[in-house]
Amino acid sequence: MKTDSLSTQKISKSLSDFDFDEIGDEHLYTGLQTPMREDAFALTDQQKKEKIAHLFEQIMHVMGLDLTDDSLKGTPKRVAKMYIDEIFSGLNPMNKPSIALFENKYEYGQMLVEKDITFYSNCEHHFVPIIGRAHVAYISSGQVIGLSKLNRIVQYYAKRPQVQERLTNQIGTDLQELLATEDVAVIIDAKHLCVSSRGIQDDTSATVTSFYGGEFKKPEKLAELHRYIYK
Repeated sequence: MKTDSLSTQKISKSLSDFDFDEIGDEHLYTGLQTPMREDAFALTDQQKKEKIAHLFEQIMHVMGLDLTDDSLKGTPKRVAKMYIDEIFSGLNPMNKPSIALFENKYEYGQMLVEKDITFYSNCEHHFVPIIGRAHVAYISSGQVIGLSKLNRIVQYYAKRPQVQERLTNQIGTDLQELLATEDVAVIIDAKHLCVSSRGIQDDTSATVTSFYGGEFKKPEKLAELHRYIYK
């Protein structure tokens, strides 16, 4: 998905030219790949959890919270476990779902649509939730995928700090590669808590992004897809 002219101008600037609040509120999207350091997996998951727990304990201390309280003293470890094992588990490629393809023996040549896939992600600008639904469609080029695997692919890419545009394109391009077809479509409709719970505090708006490849770029095929999703 192309960035708008304002975002394009800002990408060309040095980050030092404007503050980080401005970057986050402009929803900067810098590329298809999730930004990761080369040494991202130098530590084991257990080592990461231990370091995160220690650092989060310091954050809570700075905020003035009493870590001797029974309700709070286990929070640093709980947060660390949640980050590594749950909400950001998609950062680790070892957690990518195993995908098996099957020959399309049914000779089904029309689009397959899996709609209303619920997902939870987190905004990479403020680390607050993105809550949404994904609709995924493809036309088989000879291979098919188990329905639950479509859900798992969505969840894998959602479980990392994200920007919705990137999430949409990551799902779409991965499915094109897996299924060996350009005929893939992804639509995501999501609510961003960085918009509803902070900043502008707009609790009614939602964000919709899309990825259309191959046959789904044709108006008649796109109209058919929309009828399935929005009827």
